[in-house]
Amino acid sequence: MKKNSRKKIAVLIIMAFMLAIVAGCGGEAKDTGDKAGDKAEMINVGINVELSGGVASYGTNAKDGALLAIEQINASGGVLGMQLNPVVKDCKSTADEAMSISAALVGENIVAQIGPLTSGDVAGSTPIMMDNKIPLIAPAATASNVTVDDKTGKTNEYIFRVCFIDPFQGTLMAQFAADNLKAKNAVIYADTSTDYGKGLAEYFKKTFGEKGGTIVGEEGYVKDDRDFRATLTKIKGMNPDFIYVPGYYQEVAPLIKQARELGITVPIGGGDGWDSPDMVSVAGNEALNNTYFTNHYSSQDTDPNIVKFVEAYKAKYNKEPDAFAALGYDAIQLMVQGLKDAQAADPVKLAAALAKIKDFEGITGKMSIDEKHNPVKAGVIIEFKDGAQVMNTRIQP
Repeated sequence: MKKNSRKKIAVLIIMAFMLAIVAGCGGEAKDTGDKAGDKAEMINVGINVELSGGVASYGTNAKDGALLAIEQINASGGVLGMQLNPVVKDCKSTADEAMSISAALVGENIVAQIGPLTSGDVAGSTPIMMDNKIPLIAPAATASNVTVDDKTGKTNEYIFRVCFIDPFQGTLMAQFAADNLKAKNAVIYADTSTDYGKGLAEYFKKTFGEKGGTIVGEEGYVKDDRDFRATLTKIKGMNPDFIYVPGYYQEVAPLIKQARELGITVPIGGGDGWDSPDMVSVAGNEALNNTYFTNHYSSQDTDPNIVKFVEAYKAKYNKEPDAFAALGYDAIQLMVQGLKDAQAADPVKLAAALAKIKDFEGITGKMSIDEKHNPVKAGVIIEFKDGAQVMNTRIQP
């Protein structure tokens, strides 16, 4: 092939890519008049979640919750006279793939993107969503900087979430350890390879100190560690009343199993990264007794709306909905509320409407979106009892 021909083809490919980006940037609202009943008139919703890789259980369950919400909304007539059309893609638990998936979804003319789940993967998607002015609603990305630009301190106009943030989780568990468990001294054993683990540890330490408690030791592990015995032996010698282990279930489950095998019987606590069936299958029922974690909701809650959601989810998927399923469900419902308020299937108008939402009744609680695009909402403490998750208490912000 001649050099000039190769150049022409390269230019054509670039032009085609740019046209796809422009086509997917949103812009005008869809016509909701005479064509409302036309099946071709759909509202495309991107679902960019972790269906494989390290946190596949998070993304899979959030996707299932989101699809349940879409199914129910469509069965009730849709929104703005149109049906929701989910475009589901796997970001494979990596930030780079999350970015690539977002770029592809832009070309699908989506009105919003749900996901990814982790803060790092959302960070991968953020530049694409911001550049194309399409809202991203994060179900479970809890790091503070997800919705706020670190450099400028300004709120990211098109990034929202339905989960509470790391400072709140760390604060919540510190309050519970001091007030409910009467802990006087604690050890922090955190995942130091993630912003998630470091953020929870920071706010636990701050609040526990303010409550009169003493941090007698701080230790760390990193992603993919599996042998914690040496550090746990050291922690046992510190004789703490409580051990705080903020991190993800892949490391936490074997850590707790080894702690119990070494004779550490004190309460152990963590964050929503613990919420996975693998905690029980790896750690075992008995080892998880006297452990607690902060979460967004409990499937054991007797609130009628939660009971109805749990029943519908079980009927569809034949499994208990965890917090990620509930957050995926809420992300779709919040988006729909925004579409109704905006009265247009337009990404820019949707973002403006989402920023103004107050007292939205979600499965994970009543929430209002604050100036940093975070929901103001309550949190719950979940306790493991013989392998089952039991709601211990609800704590208001």
